[in-house]
Amino acid sequence: MKRFVLAALYTGAMALANPGFADVAAAQAVVAGDMRKMVFHPAPKDAGKADFMTFDEQPLNLSDWQGKWVLVNFWATWCAPCRHEMPMLSELQAELGGDTFEVVTIATSRNPPAKMQDFFAEIGVDNLPLHRDPNSMLAREMAVLGLPVTVILNPEGQEVARLTGDADWSGADAKALLTALMADPAS
Repeated sequence: MKRFVLAALYTGAMALANPGFADVAAAQAVVAGDMRKMVFHPAPKDAGKADFMTFDEQPLNLSDWQGKWVLVNFWATWCAPCRHEMPMLSELQAELGGDTFEVVTIATSRNPPAKMQDFFAEIGVDNLPLHRDPNSMLAREMAVLGLPVTVILNPEGQEVARLTGDADWSGADAKALLTALMADPAS
């Protein structure tokens, strides 16, 4: 009992010192299914600063999404698990995407633009961006060592959690985790 009380006091103190911590604690409390692979950071950490690009080679940076929760998915056209999970990411964007949350997909390494378009067409995805990181600058900076890797950024643009491998992003477990993570701890 004493440990439970100390844990509760610690969690409360961290919530006051770092409002994002309460969100992470709430998300950790509902982890189930594929989301068990999610690794939550003890404190938010800086996300990569390297630029990447739109499909049409316009520069982008993760800071462009500050102010909303962002699920960043690193993928490649040759990645079989990426093919499996991309339709689920599309469904997640359709259901939760908006002013406070967005799914951002980034093809890293060598992914010819025509193959990227074919990949999305073959799996029926039309609501996710075809962003590119052709030299893997952002992926390397963010220690993306395999694919797929999904990173969750808070509205301040900091990484709060990471999942390596594919997952069911359209399932109830993912939605419960994201809903808990994005909940306003003050409410």
